[in-house]
Amino acid sequence: MISMLDGLNQALHHAMQTDERVVLMGEDILDPYGGAFKVTRGLSSAFPTRVLASPIAEGGLVGVAAGMALRGLRPVVEIMFGDFLTLTADQLVNHAARFRQMYHGQVQVPMVVRTPMGGRRGYGPTHSQTLEKHFIGVAGLEVLAPACLPGPGGPPLLEHAILTAENPVLFIENKLQYLLKIPDEAALADFELISSPESAPCMRLSVRGAPSPTLTLAAYGYMAELARQALLKLAYEEEIFAELLIYTRLSPVEPAFLLESAAQTGRLLTIEEGSHTLGWGAEMISRAVEGLGGRPLAAARVAARDSAVPASPALEAAHLPGLEDICQAARRLVNTGELH
Repeated sequence: MISMLDGLNQALHHAMQTDERVVLMGEDILDPYGGAFKVTRGLSSAFPTRVLASPIAEGGLVGVAAGMALRGLRPVVEIMFGDFLTLTADQLVNHAARFRQMYHGQVQVPMVVRTPMGGRRGYGPTHSQTLEKHFIGVAGLEVLAPACLPGPGGPPLLEHAILTAENPVLFIENKLQYLLKIPDEAALADFELISSPESAPCMRLSVRGAPSPTLTLAAYGYMAELARQALLKLAYEEEIFAELLIYTRLSPVEPAFLLESAAQTGRLLTIEEGSHTLGWGAEMISRAVEGLGGRPLAAARVAARDSAVPASPALEAAHLPGLEDICQAARRLVNTGELH
């Protein structure tokens, strides 16, 4: 089994080998450093003319990439920390995501902006946030997040985005995912896994041989790994049987699997590391309520607190949602969440 970090690194290598139009740009990405989290290691040695180190100017970097994409290249931009996406918002929202519609489909902007998100590393309030919710719903911008699972929803998701995107893509990589091992068939022996056919699939995970689920869990990124642990814990220790939906495309929203599962269980728990208010989970619950057309649904969200992420490890752990938070929310929904 390889790590998620190695898988993403391999995806970048293969994309650059496959298409000479792929150009990689970012801060401190050249060897021997190879990027703050080492996802770009080896690339500047293998492709010295197509890996470009940039100044500390995230907005300018994304603006240059948009121009390169308009001229036929396929730029990949690394933003060192996801917190710094706020500096790119003008170029992404008001420019790159708008050009194709503004020019009636006569241009494409095939660029990927990839960045690590999330906390649990003690980096403090300005280097530990989960900010992708601010970009979900931007017309013309696709938001993806790989899953730590085999198949197209894992590291190959990055390669596919680089080589085939027609619109700008924001690619979210959670920091704690990097060191996770991508499980093989033996490691997934306790689960049944069904994937949707899309290139950025939604994956349905349930405990093998379990009774029909009475709860739907929905998650992405590293929180999907914690939700997978919760799935087993709830089943084996408390006989609460759930189905976990793991999303790799966060926007545009694709609610088909969500509606099918929620219609069966009548209970939906969304799980994310971003702050609670107006997050991805709120949108998914809203889509479920609308799509179920008045059928009963009990729903809840697990998310971070609506405050700055602390640097103290103990306070950070209390601030961010964990395994027990998921289990407690699941218990409440199943045991006290009346359908109405």
